[in-house]
Amino acid sequence: MKFLPIISISAICAVIANNANACTGITMTAKDKSVVVARTVDWAGSKMNNIYVVVPRGHNEQSLLPDGTQNGMKFTARYGFVGLGMQQPEFVVDGTNEAGLSAALFYFPDYGKYQPYSPAMKANSLADFQVVSWILSQFSTIAEVKDAIDNVNIINIDPTASTVHWRITEPNGHQVVLEIVNGIPHFYENPLGVIANAPGLPWHLTNLNNYINIRSGTEDPVKFGPITLRSLSHGTGLLGLPGDFSSPSRFVRMAFFKNYAIQQDTGFDTAMQSFHLLNNVDVPFGTAFKTGTAKFDMPSSTQWTIATDITNRIIYYHTMYNRALRRIDMNKINFANIPFQYHPLDATQQEMIFDIALEQ
Repeated sequence: MKFLPIISISAICAVIANNANACTGITMTAKDKSVVVARTVDWAGSKMNNIYVVVPRGHNEQSLLPDGTQNGMKFTARYGFVGLGMQQPEFVVDGTNEAGLSAALFYFPDYGKYQPYSPAMKANSLADFQVVSWILSQFSTIAEVKDAIDNVNIINIDPTASTVHWRITEPNGHQVVLEIVNGIPHFYENPLGVIANAPGLPWHLTNLNNYINIRSGTEDPVKFGPITLRSLSHGTGLLGLPGDFSSPSRFVRMAFFKNYAIQQDTGFDTAMQSFHLLNNVDVPFGTAFKTGTAKFDMPSSTQWTIATDITNRIIYYHTMYNRALRRIDMNKINFANIPFQYHPLDATQQEMIFDIALEQ
């Protein structure tokens, strides 16, 4: 099997410290009660080493520390899991374990604050980019995560880097968002199932009140003095829906699109629907920089998109290089004996094109 090289701590920190990101997530439930968690991973600061990771039961992991060593908190996997991540196999951004618990991180710049790192606490110190791996390897319920959170000191391995917050979802659809503010962890219920970046979840939910007038459908003609005003096209009920790529606007946009989406029959159908909804927050690469300032080129700032049927344990994803869907069926994995492994998301970084055969 092909493995990626482990990169240097300095290279990891350079990626983590970059705030050119705009991730968005939604959670959908099918008519058959299957729950799908989906999200984009947006990163305009560099071309990342995007990978998927398969972790068996019994796998040992240790946290990286700000001093450049991997000498922090140790933990051994009680549950096997599969996750998608970047740069380093420990840095799982979004994943699901064999019990059906899902965890994912999203950037949370300026509004979060961890406890400062102390070498005296290194045995309990856990890098924020390894929290997803810790949750997936140790727990099967949100209640278990809540019980354990005070026993760890979540830290940045680069003190200048942004903080993150986390979406945690059970296979029955119960979801919370974990945010650490002024060193104190807060778990917020998330019945809406939408998440973006800063500010915090309670702010985003309150902000939706500013869009109380928006609804689906097309407005009927209205008499306006001596003339009649008519809709120029369909969807005029959504006039005023923000279309930019700021975190508040992406949250509002996805909240309304999700709310008005037609519920699908199965987890598969819902996962496919999630990809279509998330297309509305794909970030064009050119919008991330002022004109002429980009130092490189990529197909998109949205480097990959994932939709996971956590009820049925099936992961789907596509990338900015290849929008053909890939699938990982966790039901076919024996987490007791599969070897720990990680691989690139794209075997070849190019679109898969299918020629149409015409009758001659």
